[in-house]
Amino acid sequence: MSLFRTRSAAIFGIDAHLIDVEVDMYPSANRDFITVGMPDTAVRESRERIKSALMNSGFGYPSKSITINLAPANIRKEGAGFDLPMALGILGAMNVVGPVEDHLFVGELSLDGAIRPVRGALSIAACARRKGITNLLVPAENAAEAAVADGVRVFGMRHLCEVVAFLRKPESFEPYVGSPQSAVGDRAGALDFRDVRGQVTAKRAIEVAAAGNHNVLLVGPPGSGKTMLAKRISGILPPLSFPEALETTQVHSVAGTLPKGVGLLEDRPFRSPHHSVSDAGLIGGGSGTPRPGEVSLAHNGVLFLDELPEFPRNVLEQLRQPLEEGAVTIARANMTLTFPARFLMIAAMNPCSCGFFGDPTRDCRCTGGTIQRYLGKISGPLLDRIDLHIEVPAVPYQELRSKDGGASSSEMRGRVAETRAIQQTRGFSNSNIPVQELRKLCALDDAGERTLELAVRKMGLSARAHDRILKVARTVADLDHSERVSAKHLAEAVQYRSLDRNYWQ
Repeated sequence: MSLFRTRSAAIFGIDAHLIDVEVDMYPSANRDFITVGMPDTAVRESRERIKSALMNSGFGYPSKSITINLAPANIRKEGAGFDLPMALGILGAMNVVGPVEDHLFVGELSLDGAIRPVRGALSIAACARRKGITNLLVPAENAAEAAVADGVRVFGMRHLCEVVAFLRKPESFEPYVGSPQSAVGDRAGALDFRDVRGQVTAKRAIEVAAAGNHNVLLVGPPGSGKTMLAKRISGILPPLSFPEALETTQVHSVAGTLPKGVGLLEDRPFRSPHHSVSDAGLIGGGSGTPRPGEVSLAHNGVLFLDELPEFPRNVLEQLRQPLEEGAVTIARANMTLTFPARFLMIAAMNPCSCGFFGDPTRDCRCTGGTIQRYLGKISGPLLDRIDLHIEVPAVPYQELRSKDGGASSSEMRGRVAETRAIQQTRGFSNSNIPVQELRKLCALDDAGERTLELAVRKMGLSARAHDRILKVARTVADLDHSERVSAKHLAEAVQYRSLDRNYWQ
């Protein structure tokens, strides 16, 4: 009887957990291959991949029974990333390689022994560092990503034979060396707000939203520029800091959406799911171990929801938790996972089914009941969590043909960066001002108190909407380089909630 042990890792949420791969090989006429420890279908099917990979790599296949235990047994093991450590366990039991206690292995095997990339290499590297494991062997395509985690020697491998050669003569191999921090913050290809003609009010509102990380709802007829405005907001947001880039890359790595060969995401993500998206697709979940949804893929970036009323209402209502808490918690019978979901939400919609309610140049064909049913698809609690409600009217001909596009994205980005720097000294963005700090940071004089009281009474705003108006006013004041929130700052913030009165009332 021969027993050999290797190490690998399993992904749960955006974190990885260490897995011991124990291989026991013993004489038996049946030549069984048994995998235990809650393996999923992909792990159970590894038997055929491993057998062919060992044969085609020239190592042969033992004429004995094999039992592989993936410990701890109470954690579900998913994916083909266990192929490599399981194959090395068999080779260790065959005395082809020696002990590998200070190594962690992950990779899917092809039938010819080639090693294919896996999801979550960055999280696995972080796990290796946390557990004090010195060497991490990953597929070559995952090496740049895994090397982002400091404190671990990462080796990119292309074939099973290469891994065996490394274990026999490790001094012949050099760890992967990269410079991931240099990949943060290139804005050369960003879309420019100067391309959008007219819409001065909407541009100002989007600048306020970007400066304070406030959610925005754009309401206007078809062709008024809502989508153009939304797609350009990423270009005025500040570059990802290294910790933000690290966390964002980790989410995309786990989801399997990280571009090939990329070690660290450079730009803030911009996600625009179709309105037919399911609740699992938007929020996260799915069968087996839950995966990140669009709200998590938009973490530290922008989530754009076009044609907002066309999304299923039950899907929209699930946005409440991430909008309020910046995270999504998915509970299953055997596990509870939390994914980060701090994003800037930009939503766009028509004012009615035909799109021309309130348009001075086109007649609306909708009845009053039809309009109310259309607007009623957006619930009051969800609207409360959107700080700015902006009307985007059709652009007049003179503005459409004007050569002056207004402020460029570069100019807006500079003002946004200055405002966010002010907020960093406080330790939080204006959209996330703690309740205990709100009154101190948003103290009002008598004129401001009268303005706010009139707005709350006349528009019938909730307590949450009241707080969000104060937070937006704080951002307007910061853009104005003012330490105090004055009546004019508050009036501008109230103006951005005017659609509460114009449409939903």
